[in-house]
Amino acid sequence: MITAPAAGLGLKPQHYADAISDTVAGAWFEVHPENYMCDGGARHAALAAVRDRHPLSFHGVGLSLAGDETPDEAHLARLRQLIDRYEPFVVSEHLAWSRRRGVYHPDLLPFPRTSAALARIAQHIDRTQDVVGRRILIENPSLYLALDGHDFGEAEFLISLARRTGCGLLLDVNNVHVSANNLGYSAETYIDTLPADLISEVHLAGHAPDPALGARLLIDTHGAPVDAAVWSLYRRLINRVGPRPTLIERDDKIPAYTDLVAERDVAAAFLRRTPENVHATA
Repeated sequence: MITAPAAGLGLKPQHYADAISDTVAGAWFEVHPENYMCDGGARHAALAAVRDRHPLSFHGVGLSLAGDETPDEAHLARLRQLIDRYEPFVVSEHLAWSRRRGVYHPDLLPFPRTSAALARIAQHIDRTQDVVGRRILIENPSLYLALDGHDFGEAEFLISLARRTGCGLLLDVNNVHVSANNLGYSAETYIDTLPADLISEVHLAGHAPDPALGARLLIDTHGAPVDAAVWSLYRRLINRVGPRPTLIERDDKIPAYTDLVAERDVAAAFLRRTPENVHATA
């Protein structure tokens, strides 16, 4: 029986069988829709079996919403087909760009947060939401260097985008920690600034120090367990905003499914202990 999403995991092919047999209440799974933009095959068969038992979330990496070109219409059409097929409970994308003049770059690249960028990205979000027929979420990026020319702070920019387009926010707490460390601002202030009504999903992941610069430059690797500092920020967040569907992301050095479940269980425990839930069950 499918239950309301609480704490989830990124779905990897090596864990299809584990996910299908997982019986934990509130478990859910997230995939990159780009990995399923084909007509059929073993991946679709496995994803359909997981969807029969658990909620799914789509987390896109290919729309290039912050680029200077409108989202690719063929990509949007394929995304809509997948959404209609699997009915994910949430669809999200990154606040970054990765495509220009038909060339796709294997990264999620930053941009100056100007008024012109705000208007352009809002148009791209509006177009995406029109085509897919639903509200999407936008994820805050991980940043490694300070760009010139910003008119907005990042939190202010995200809030403005959400209010302007009706989109929601996917708050990646690891990205907040990494960016705050690298650019020298307060992660706590950033977390506290975002309005609770805009946050519809949370990501947690691991990072690593740069091999040359050490902890002065943290890299968002998704290749390690969630760091203690990120867990602390997460606790701070959910104590303020209440429970939100929370994902453990792991995209490199994939461990055994039981190791990921152990981290998922930690997030689930935090979700159960929020003041909102304590009051509801008192």
